[in-house]
Amino acid sequence: MSFYKFDSSDIFHNRIKAHPRIRFDIHTGSIYYNEKVNQFGTPNGNIALQELATLKAAGSDYYTFITKDSGLVAFNTVSTTAFNGLQYGDVITESLPQTSSISIEYHEADDARLHVDALRNISDYYTYLSEHYTFNSSLGDKATQSLTLVSIPSIFYGSSIKKGSVDLKFYFTGTLVGQLQDTYKNGNLIQVGPEGSTGSGSVAGVAYYNEGFLLLTGSWSITEESADYYDGLDNPRWKYFASPGVPPFAETLSSSYSMEMSGTTYLPAVSMLAHADKAHLNHSNNPTYIKSGSATYLNVNTGSTNRYIESDQIEIKNIVSASYAAPTGSFEKTTYISKIGIYDKDRNLIAITKMATPIKKTSNREFKFKLKLDI
Repeated sequence: MSFYKFDSSDIFHNRIKAHPRIRFDIHTGSIYYNEKVNQFGTPNGNIALQELATLKAAGSDYYTFITKDSGLVAFNTVSTTAFNGLQYGDVITESLPQTSSISIEYHEADDARLHVDALRNISDYYTYLSEHYTFNSSLGDKATQSLTLVSIPSIFYGSSIKKGSVDLKFYFTGTLVGQLQDTYKNGNLIQVGPEGSTGSGSVAGVAYYNEGFLLLTGSWSITEESADYYDGLDNPRWKYFASPGVPPFAETLSSSYSMEMSGTTYLPAVSMLAHADKAHLNHSNNPTYIKSGSATYLNVNTGSTNRYIESDQIEIKNIVSASYAAPTGSFEKTTYISKIGIYDKDRNLIAITKMATPIKKTSNREFKFKLKLDI
């Protein structure tokens, strides 16, 4: 087996930028993610935080754990009292699957809203993009007005949500009554449909692309021809988006919603160039490389003992094609490259590249193979 070392000019480090599409469908509080239903025991609308979570569906006993130490980290299912009662070094376990999903918070006017208040500074910072981000202005006071906050964990979208990709749709009895898009990619969620609908062209909320939040404040009636039990019986409004209904009122059975966007993810990758130079890689240890019937070992009798030695007269099979079945063409050492192995400094095999079709290699041919490894 031949080993070759990569030169510094043969290795390139880069990253791949991708924008995976994300969709949530919502009805009466039920959430569905990318049109998937109860995959591998993961609840609808959720994504598993660990790959091991999929094994739980098979009835396995896998679990995740944390050891209590000076970092004071614990699962959110462990109460402060229970955590304080543990000794340093104690193991805290949690059953699988651990999942994550979006959360939807509807706030009536003047009620407490800790998560919304936490966005005050970042909202005022983004005012250079749009005045609609301003936390308290003539356009409304986000600390007191009725609104809906949609929180999207980063495990769904990666580094950030792609600007201008948010698309919200409000349905009533299956008919589209309202649609929001960030037309100008500045965070303003503008009503763009249906054409000519009440509120068309108005800003109904803002998107926090880096933080993963949507804040919907639009209070106008999207359509006055229908009503549902949101915060009492009312017409569809953007501030009720994705609302399952506010107790003790009934569920919003006639309203459904879809939320689409694209994430932004970065995948580190290494590209490597492997060279097959002329007059190199033209011998093989594959048994088919030698002519059938050739004696590979010789039995040498020295009287009292027998010795087996490799023959120096092994004939290489000639596979050069000719115009006739016999004789064959002029002999030329020929091999086929089907795999390239990548080894670490200790010659441990860490990756294998396979060719879709074996590459014919002769003494006067040279090749350069580009290998890409996602890390």
